[in-house]
Amino acid sequence: MKPIAVAIICKTPAAGKSKTRLSPPLRPEECAAISRCFIGDLAVTIDELAEEGDAAACAVYTPAGSEDELRRLLPNGFHLTLQCEGDLGARLLQGTVDLIDAGFGGAILVNSDSPTLPKSILRAAVDAVRAGDSVVLSPAFDGGYTLIGLSRPHRHLFADMPWSTPDVYRLTLERAREIGLPVVNVPGWYDVDDAASFAMLEAEFNGVPPAFAAPGLIGAAAPATRRFVEQRQHALMRV
Repeated sequence: MKPIAVAIICKTPAAGKSKTRLSPPLRPEECAAISRCFIGDLAVTIDELAEEGDAAACAVYTPAGSEDELRRLLPNGFHLTLQCEGDLGARLLQGTVDLIDAGFGGAILVNSDSPTLPKSILRAAVDAVRAGDSVVLSPAFDGGYTLIGLSRPHRHLFADMPWSTPDVYRLTLERAREIGLPVVNVPGWYDVDDAASFAMLEAEFNGVPPAFAAPGLIGAAAPATRRFVEQRQHALMRV
């Protein structure tokens, strides 16, 4: 049984180039620091899933030459695949192709902005990808998706998509219908990519679960991100 690749699609963090939509409220150097926390925490969740035996921990990354820095954020044994050039759609499609060509039984690409993504969502996605040819989606509260999973590449899902808009999830469903591809939805989660979603993350760490989360769905511990948020809150209180 070939393992399903569960891959963070990410950019190796660098000040001024990472999570820039989080500034404000964060300073540019804080954006890079929290990006490292996001990747590290999500990687731990994926690594825990991979220990169950039917999934493989991966990262589809950019830029070339940042491998050593990125590996310092990841548990040992992550499979690295370099992103191609082009828009997000081109990179998602080629990342899927590259992972399947590398011998995996399918690919799940996970955004790097969801440090508290529950392992149960990834577990459901792996099971759905293994079940057959479909597109597996975890809807995000902002109208996009937190992950997309495929056992075979389908170019139509990615071409000419208005990325970073509230229409992405809806249009992906339309694209799937146009090519007769079944859709499997796993529970949704959220991306931390602006001031409003950062406030949601702070609330989650303060014990307030996301309002849209399915009953009983608890976010991952995300210790590095939690520590960053708590230290920042304490620093602001001292000002």
